[in-house]
Amino acid sequence: MRHNRISGLFFASFLASAAALAAAPASAQTPYDGLWQVTVVTKTGSCDAQTSSTLMVTDGKVSAAGAPVSGSVGSGGLVRVSINGAYANGQLSGNSGSGKWNGASAGVPCSGRWEASRQ
Repeated sequence: MRHNRISGLFFASFLASAAALAAAPASAQTPYDGLWQVTVVTKTGSCDAQTSSTLMVTDGKVSAAGAPVSGSVGSGGLVRVSINGAYANGQLSGNSGSGKWNGASAGVPCSGRWEASRQ
């Protein structure tokens, strides 16, 4: 009788654990999730010559603390981001990446390149 109670408790515990795992939200991690150090270089226009910042990729979505960044990184590394009216696209591969950006400063068009490395 004691064996049946123990196995019954074990089975009930197993079912409860399985139900909890099934109810937990799935994480959609992508290969590029994590912190990225990004350096932006202006090639044309009057925008800052060079700036650097840290961006976070979580579940393929790009964000930055205190900045209105929106965008995504696809599972193949394709980057599409916008921030304050500027747009960037490019490619990540492994722990680095690069691409192009364009925007404006005081109504004057600017453009250039960006490079990123995973932190």
